Amino acid sequence: MDPPPPEPLAPVVDLEEVAGRSSGEDPRPEGETGEEPEQTGWRGVWRAARARRRALRAEMRRFTVRQRRRRAVWLWSVGALGTLVVVSLGAAYSPLFAVESIRVVGAEALDAQTVEEALAGQLGTPMPLVDESAVKAALVTFPLVETYTLEARPPHELVVRIVERTPIGVVAGPAGFTLVDAAGVALSTTPDAPEGEPVLDVVGGTDSAAFEAVGQVVRSLPEAIRAQVTEVAATSADDVTLTLGGTGTQVVWGNADDSALKALVLERQMGVTPPDDVALYDVSSPDVVVVG
Repeated sequence: MDPPPPEPLAPVVDLEEVAGRSSGEDPRPEGETGEEPEQTGWRGVWRAARARRRALRAEMRRFTVRQRRRRAVWLWSVGALGTLVVVSLGAAYSPLFAVESIRVVGAEALDAQTVEEALAGQLGTPMPLVDESAVKAALVTFPLVETYTLEARPPHELVVRIVERTPIGVVAGPAGFTLVDAAGVALSTTPDAPEGEPVLDVVGGTDSAAFEAVGQVVRSLPEAIRAQVTEVAATSADDVTLTLGGTGTQVVWGNADDSALKALVLERQMGVTPPDDVALYDVSSPDVVVVG
């Protein structure tokens, strides 16, 4: 026997919806009234445009304020730097930095005080305005000065550093004995040969290759040996010969090549066999020294 068909279910009734309808309330969510939103009028457009213009003007004011501030800082920096430069230059060229003392450094054979007196014309001159041509003209009168440099020591001291020429011997002439350096520059002339300086007997004079070789040889000698040399002779650049005055011993040097090595070999040989017992040292070939 078939079961009876199910009874239809009663519809579900929303009590709140029913209550809302009875009270006249719209059960749809807030904002969903079913009506089209009111179109924005010209007043709203005008207000939005005015607000936008105000925002743009405010932004432009902020930008221009930053720009003016940067420009002011830049102008202030340039002005401060310019003022500093002007003040510095004004002070440097003013009597505040004038030369009040001159000090000569490096003078040995020369009298430093004499050189300072020759440069006294620069006293009272602002440091940047020291006349270098006048300084050069004053120092040229001292043949012993080979090179020099000027050093300003603010606020008032001018230091003159000089390098003296190194004499290598004297050359006999009609006026007496002229002291010369390796370049042949005459340093002084005296009637008699000065002590401690060898007499140079060089064929061709101070402009010859022989004289150049003599200069290199003499400058390479250790002080202990140079003090014993009383004469240096050369007929060419390849036959330089030294004479040791105390014993008359001859030193055959040859050319100026390897002069430093020859000087070292000669010094050692003189320690082994002193000049008192030797008439000749031949160091023209430093690898094989001949003693006679």
